[in-house]
Amino acid sequence: MFKTNEGSTGRLVQLCLAYLLTYVVYSVATKYYTGPAARGLPGVDNWEFLVYSTLGGSLVCLAVVSAFRWARMESANMIAWGPVRFPAEYLYIIPSGICTAVVIPTTTLLYMLLRSVMVAMLIMRGSVIIFSRIIDAIQIRQGILHKKVYWEEEVAVLFAIAAVGLQMFFVKEAGGSDLVKNTLAMLVLGSYLLAYFIRIYIMNYYKNTRGKGCRQDNKAFFGVEQLAASATILLALAALLLLPAGSGKVLDSLHRGYLAASAHWPMVVASGGVFGVVAFFSVFIFMFKGRTATFAGLSNRLTSLVAGTLATLLFALFFGGKYPQAGDWVALVFIFAAVAFMTRAESKRAAELKREGDICGPENPAAPAKA
Repeated sequence: MFKTNEGSTGRLVQLCLAYLLTYVVYSVATKYYTGPAARGLPGVDNWEFLVYSTLGGSLVCLAVVSAFRWARMESANMIAWGPVRFPAEYLYIIPSGICTAVVIPTTTLLYMLLRSVMVAMLIMRGSVIIFSRIIDAIQIRQGILHKKVYWEEEVAVLFAIAAVGLQMFFVKEAGGSDLVKNTLAMLVLGSYLLAYFIRIYIMNYYKNTRGKGCRQDNKAFFGVEQLAASATILLALAALLLLPAGSGKVLDSLHRGYLAASAHWPMVVASGGVFGVVAFFSVFIFMFKGRTATFAGLSNRLTSLVAGTLATLLFALFFGGKYPQAGDWVALVFIFAAVAFMTRAESKRAAELKREGDICGPENPAAPAKA
């Protein structure tokens, strides 16, 4: 791919394209492997898919973080606990990783507990868009964020919410009313929303509190967060699997998914590995240098909305699934309208960052370098 600089528009486009392509691959794989055996698809049990795809994603993240030593973080504020010294940032990045450990399984659980995968996707994506705008407002009030949210970003949020609302309430298969009738799904959704809100707040706290001479190291943030997330997931999974059979319907299903896996489990692990790759691009978009949480959240969620529609279309073409409905295509128009306003906002933000010297190098030779 073409060479780009940190914080540049070109780098943002690269991340969004990579996120789109990997998300499409993972979404199609999920639909394929959990599709009904009656239609000639593997018919992998949902609980089996949850366990082994989570394992695959964790292994990929751990492998990359360990191989390239991403968890090493430079910090101007080191803390000493006896003989151990570590960056002060670990005190909030590790909790972010624990929140990530909640987000990963609850995402798949919502797909499993709701009658419609579509409504689960829309609720999760719409909530993150709203959260991002709320977090900007909170951090501006706290004096952490010193950038303003452009009016174009505000309009893009409205178009994005309109797209989500259209699909949820006007597409027949969405089944928006299905959620409130499912107590367990509501509890899982509540856990997902709380964990994601805390996680996005922490990401932006880290991004917006980098002082002079303190580099924003997204790879180190990702590394520490993923180590904490993987450790939490593995410990929780081990604890659940050690519980005796008959402890509950959900736990018994989890046991069967792990202990009585189908012959497809290696490919499910590989599918989870793709999701692990998706996680890299997702985090780097959320934490993109110099952008508000509103803009970064929109970039992330709008890309995933387009990926979801494209995955549905590809699955219909090659594996006999249902084609996107008229409401899906109208929602896609709203998404592109949101992207158009975001493009205007990005043009203004890039110019602002160049003036301030936050973007420099061959791609933007006119930008002065900061001391």
